[in-house]
Order: sequence, then C-alpha cells, then structure tokens
Amino acid sequence: MNKNRRNSLAALHSQLDDIKASIESVLDEEQEAFDNMPESFQNSDRGNAAQEAIDNLAQAVSSLDDALSAIDDASA
Repeated sequence: MNKNRRNSLAALHSQLDDIKASIESVLDEEQEAFDNMPESFQNSDRGNAAQEAIDNLAQAVSSLDDALSAIDDASA
C-alpha cells in the first residue's frame, strides 16, 4: 500500500474513532437515564425500549471497533 492510501486510511480511522466516541457518549447517557429510572419504569415498555437502544448502541460501538481493527490491519 502506498503512502497516499495509508494517509487516506489514517484519516478514515480518525473519523471513525470520533464517531465511535460520540456513540459511546450517547450510550453512556442512555445507560445513565435507564439506571436512574424507577424499577417499575425499567420493566415497562419505556424501559424495554431504552434497554434495546443501549444494546444497539453497544453493538454499534463493537462494530466500529471491528472496523478500526480492520483498517489497522489493512494499513500495516
């Protein structure tokens, strides 16, 4: 891989890392909101929706980790 493509991958890596950090921030906020819900709300439709959002955001973070690792591998 030439220097230009490595530089392009480095820029993409940085952008994805920023996106991952933003998603993690939203995930933390959603988790905190869920944790602060009364237990009766946690077991309601609202709580279930919040937990599903938390799970989906965690999966997004995991997928971005995989993508970042793949970019690292490709540019090595």
